[in-house]
Amino acid sequence: MELRQLRYLVEIADQGNLGRAAERLFVSQPALSYALRNLESELGLRLFERHSGGVNATAAGLDVVAEARRTLRQADRVTAAAERHLRGETGVLRVGFEASGAGELTTRARAEFARRHPGVRVTPKRFDWSEEAAALRDGRVDVAFVWLPADLTGLHAELVHSEPRVVGLPARHPLAGRAGVGVMEVNDEPLMWTERAPREWVDWWAVNPRPDGSAPRWGPTNDNVEEMLEQVADGAAICFAPASMARYYGRPDLRWVPLTDAEPLRVVLAWVAGADNPLVRGFAEVVRELAARA
Repeated sequence: MELRQLRYLVEIADQGNLGRAAERLFVSQPALSYALRNLESELGLRLFERHSGGVNATAAGLDVVAEARRTLRQADRVTAAAERHLRGETGVLRVGFEASGAGELTTRARAEFARRHPGVRVTPKRFDWSEEAAALRDGRVDVAFVWLPADLTGLHAELVHSEPRVVGLPARHPLAGRAGVGVMEVNDEPLMWTERAPREWVDWWAVNPRPDGSAPRWGPTNDNVEEMLEQVADGAAICFAPASMARYYGRPDLRWVPLTDAEPLRVVLAWVAGADNPLVRGFAEVVRELAARA
């Protein structure tokens, strides 16, 4: 079994179609089909069920693909370690965050850590809705700024930042010029949300239930910040966001107005509990110092 075969396997699972997977892998479809048949023969398992629209992973295939993803991530870490030595670096620290992270603290901490550790490469890793904690647990990042609420099982977490929330409105909205609005003032507006995050996280951001006990008027869904803001600018819905997003995601067709009666966002710095990584310890020390000054 080769890493090339595992990459093929993951791409087939992601695309659900051999033709699309072949295009992404820059191989011919017959060659990809042949490689899949060989791998299934080697493992003695059928990994995908074929149908007119493409392929679906079997129960065995789902397990094998999950292990293939982990193996490929570890292989990438092996390559990264070799590259660090080629560049004369002493290590790499992967810092996860979501959207605007912990505001200015995120970028200031990375910059200060890099200044103190010039031989370490600091790699920022941005994730979409509520994915940071899972990225820590499966090894995609070493440390992360995690938006609460979040499942912190298996993680050590320290509260390092909080900030008020704002409502994102299309520029032409009647409330766009206000100095602040309450949740109930936008209660009838369709609200952007995502199916990619846990329900607890979605409800917290949506302020569900509302102060009067009612539910939000759910609007379109989105998979990331860019999709959310595009739909808000088009007038399809409004969104609730941290105040730092207003600074980092400014657009002429959007207005950000303070949300006066919503609980502020809290952000923790988190890493895997019990992990003995001196780079993580050093980064946490920097974050603590900067947070204390703020």
